[in-house]
Amino acid sequence: MTDTVTGHPELRDADTTAADHHLPQFHVRLPRGYVNDPNGPIDIDGQAHLYFQSRPRVDLDVPVEWGHATSDDLVHWTLHRPAIVPVPGGSDSGGAWSGNTVLHEGTVRAYYSGKVDDSPFQSVLLAESTDGGNTFGPPVQVVADPSADEGITMFRDPFVWQDENGWSMAVGAASADQTASVRQYRSADGITWTSVGDLLAMPRTTVDGIDTGEGWECPQILPVDGTEVAIVASWSHAAGPGDVIAMPLAGPRHLDRVDEGQHFYAASVMRTGSWGAVLFGWITEGRTDEWTEQVGWSGAISVPRRTWLEDGRLRSEPHPALESLRAGGPQPGHGATIGAQVEIVLPVPVTGSVLVRFSETEYLAIRVDLDTDTLTVDRAQASRDDRADPTPAVVRAPFDRSAERPAVRVLLDGSVVEVFTSAGHAVTTRVYPEQAPPWTVEAPAGALVWELASAAVTVVGTR
Repeated sequence: MTDTVTGHPELRDADTTAADHHLPQFHVRLPRGYVNDPNGPIDIDGQAHLYFQSRPRVDLDVPVEWGHATSDDLVHWTLHRPAIVPVPGGSDSGGAWSGNTVLHEGTVRAYYSGKVDDSPFQSVLLAESTDGGNTFGPPVQVVADPSADEGITMFRDPFVWQDENGWSMAVGAASADQTASVRQYRSADGITWTSVGDLLAMPRTTVDGIDTGEGWECPQILPVDGTEVAIVASWSHAAGPGDVIAMPLAGPRHLDRVDEGQHFYAASVMRTGSWGAVLFGWITEGRTDEWTEQVGWSGAISVPRRTWLEDGRLRSEPHPALESLRAGGPQPGHGATIGAQVEIVLPVPVTGSVLVRFSETEYLAIRVDLDTDTLTVDRAQASRDDRADPTPAVVRAPFDRSAERPAVRVLLDGSVVEVFTSAGHAVTTRVYPEQAPPWTVEAPAGALVWELASAAVTVVGTR
């Protein structure tokens, strides 16, 4: 990450992470501190603005803010100072939590959850920006909190969009009987809102191995191939975050994981813009809290993804803009010597393994088994440090032989691994090898490797 600012303690601290080979370089993140949910990606005059939950330190007692990054191409990002900072004593004093942004007559409106420490709910707030989305004014509450007789136990994360009938808002909720729902509101002006019932609701159950959760947070409504698709993050009071689930609002109600790895949560979408509809997510850590606190940074935002529907099921791949990260042409995969930022492609499905060998005893294995029609992302030997999560991820029916997409595409950025298959499955995970690069690749014949740009995020200010 390129540091273009001096005089800020957080940025001076970034020097201590320079030798940390686990630190992502082309994923949006902070030099130091805590990053979680992406919020309100929006196209403003041909420039992408991405907001995200952030804290200047890895300390969950610090009220969360809205970090801010911009890009002209969805690939090279500039980090700015936080766009929304909680107001002491105000309606977001405990944190400016998740939401989204819309553009209305030149004003950027941010709808988000305001936390107050003694409140049972996160209230739906509106703050406005008149300087192109860089800073926002004081928030006002625009939707009443649920009343006690409604039996609601969680209520948060507004998502607002406009159609030919006016403005709509979706808010995630959980009820005492473990029914997860997305509450819907309508407005003529985006300021005065009226409840119109539930857009979606489902008693907690298990569908194809997916726990639907007792509540849904971070609801998003994404237009895909002419169909509106609801994306929600399943959640429960006891276990916290679960899976990110997609389900079309029309036609058969298929439920699918948006990502089949262990470290993708809180999806956020840009409905329209110069790059079409785009999906982001929060990449969580896969190591102990003690280790994370020791290194002083946590979390990143996924690469932007393009989505489509296949037989009513949501599928995704890296946005085509990501190809500009490639530094030069490809080299044969097997035997390649690589750094910590690389793309590995297996053009066609063959039984075998793609290994990223970090050392004699450390390696990440991506295994293809055509007999069982599975792809396994195996982290069992990815780190000698027992504080790293070794859990595997298994994808069933991962390949579409009729597609022009490669069978397997791996984006490696420090500790971040994002795997995509020709059938549109995605797996996001983390690896923490003790051995720093150079690393090597072992792969079937035909595999290719591209080195990727290692400094795609520039800092112009964080405080």
